[in-house]
Amino acid sequence: MWDPFEEMGNLVGRLPATAGAEKLVGGFVPTMDIYETKEAVMVESQLAGVKPEEVKISVEKGVLTVQGEVNKEHEIDEKNYYRKEIRSGSFFRQVALPTAIKEDKIRAEFADGLLKITCPKAEPTKAAKIDIKIVKKNK
Repeated sequence: MWDPFEEMGNLVGRLPATAGAEKLVGGFVPTMDIYETKEAVMVESQLAGVKPEEVKISVEKGVLTVQGEVNKEHEIDEKNYYRKEIRSGSFFRQVALPTAIKEDKIRAEFADGLLKITCPKAEPTKAAKIDIKIVKKNK
């Protein structure tokens, strides 16, 4: 039987922003909003039905990773669904952050199914002119 949601998951799994998601079997890729304020890069993701302890957030070399698992009790086949869209299983998403951030200062809040990650911006590095002395090499 053709499952349009499985098809959509396969298509989304091929997008560059979801690299690595193809490893998920029966999982999903959470959607994200990423925006910038004066002080930080903000990342928001709706994870309805997910408990904060089921989510793992990490950052490495400017790439933010959100992953975890939604453990839903196995459904009984006798339910005779008209439509089944609520996802369960593993989830995984990686995004490259658009600017340098203070990786050790990132904080996350989770309330009412909304994960909000605050990534404070790093101070911009000022370009400095450095004169380089040329040394003549004797043969």
